[in-house]
Amino acid sequence: MKKRSKRYKEATKPLQEGKTYPLQEAVTLIKSLSNTKFDSSVELHFYLNVDPKKADQMVRGTIVLPHGTGKKVTIAVFAKGEQEKQARESGADYAGGADLIEKVSKGFMDFNCAIATPEMMKDLSRLGKVLGPRGLMPSPKTGTVTNDVKLAIEQVRKGKVEYKVDKQGGIHLSVGKAGFTEKQLLENASCLLEAINSARPASIKGHYIKSIFLSSTMGPGLRLESK
Repeated sequence: MKKRSKRYKEATKPLQEGKTYPLQEAVTLIKSLSNTKFDSSVELHFYLNVDPKKADQMVRGTIVLPHGTGKKVTIAVFAKGEQEKQARESGADYAGGADLIEKVSKGFMDFNCAIATPEMMKDLSRLGKVLGPRGLMPSPKTGTVTNDVKLAIEQVRKGKVEYKVDKQGGIHLSVGKAGFTEKQLLENASCLLEAINSARPASIKGHYIKSIFLSSTMGPGLRLESK
């Protein structure tokens, strides 16, 4: 059995074992229980009744959280010519064509979001083994392969995030920081909840969401009420 720290035990005293919480109450508790020295991330964890191996049961999409995640986003844009210039003018942290690809192939990874124009994808494919495992490979499905790099950058800056079910049927995504107001966390979490519910595969019969938990970094997970 995992040994819990004294601080963790103190933090969980107000919680009722086995209780499922309304979202509003859970947000209030998560904020009050967060006592780290840094601004903890607040996350939603979904466990779905789907089989990700089946194409018609893959749950994946993007949403723009009303208040972002609170995480600093560093954007790299793979483009050339006029679109590279546009990317720089639109606030990309890094932009380039073959030069940026070469830099990344040699170990440069100081970014956590990648955008590319369609014409760059053939050359960018050589970085698949580097970007893929980190979830950084641009994709048309997430709007990160586009000729409109200005719009893509704007959406990311506004709080656009991708969600995708993993091999175990889980989706785990930050909905903000403990330093956010309750209203901000509630609106972000509600937005994600609505998106996941709307993404229900047509082939799923019966119960779709097995369970949902709200948690903060190093804090307890609170089971939420789910329909």
